[in-house]
Amino acid sequence: MAEHKHGSMDITQHQKTFEGFMRYVVRTSIAIIVVLLFLALFGA
Repeated sequence: MAEHKHGSMDITQHQKTFEGFMRYVVRTSIAIIVVLLFLALFGA
């Protein structure tokens, strides 16, 4: 079994993926809030 050294793994791709995911979640959440506000104000 291979030896594991804590903190030695390259996680740059994981970080980029997580950043992209969080950006998507924030933008989608803002879009949903805007749509809900529009519907609340103009009563569709």
